[in-house]
Formats: sequence, structure tokens, C-alpha cells
Amino acid sequence: MRAKAVLIVCLLACFVLVVSAFAQEGHPLKGTWLGDWGPNKNDRNQVTIVMDWDGKQITGQINPGPNASPLKNATLEPKGWMVHFEADAKNAAGQPVHYVVDGKIENLGLYNRSIVGTWSHDNMKGDFRIQRQ
Repeated sequence: MRAKAVLIVCLLACFVLVVSAFAQEGHPLKGTWLGDWGPNKNDRNQVTIVMDWDGKQITGQINPGPNASPLKNATLEPKGWMVHFEADAKNAAGQPVHYVVDGKIENLGLYNRSIVGTWSHDNMKGDFRIQRQ
């Protein structure tokens, strides 16, 4: 009888470990995201986005490093898991560029979820896809 009780406790412990391994960790946007954006499938630009959640707002930056662009107006609409953010940067000529990004989180329950949508600046508009690393 005692062996059965130990076996049941061990099985329950294993079940709890498996369930917790599949649990979502933190805010859905938190983490480092890698991918690309561009106006067509041949003209692509690599991008890295780091996002964080402090309990009140989404913060982060595009292409971290010396020329990083901080995220502005970052929002997440849980209904439909729609993401919006903006950023200001400078192009190669030093002219200001304002990015507007709108997307939808795909595969929300997976660790390496992705965001797919539109990425625009100036008069250029294209698509983007980034995946959490």
C-alpha cells in the first residue's frame, strides 16, 4: 500500500513538472525577436527587436547597439493579439525616419512565437516577420 502511495506522488510530481515546462513565461512580447522586413521577397532588411514589460508599459529597442532606436507608442491588444509600435531613427544620409509597425502574434503558446504584419516608414510599406529567440 505504501509503495502505491509513493508511486502516485511521483507520478503527480512528474505531471506538475511537465505542465510547468509548457507554461507561458512572462509577458507575450518580452524577449529578443529576430527576423526581417521589406517591400518584397527580394529586398529584405534584417532586424533585431528587444522588448520588455515592466508591469505597466512595453519598452524596448530596434537593433540594439550604438544606433539603436527606442520603441515608442508600443501597445498590445489582447483581443486578436495585435501589436503596434513606432520608432524614430536616422537613415544612412542622417535624415530622420519614422517607423510604424503593426502585427499579430502567431503561435502564442509557443516559446518561439512570431509576429507577422506590416512595417512602414516614409512612403515605403512592406511586410515583416520576427520570431522570439
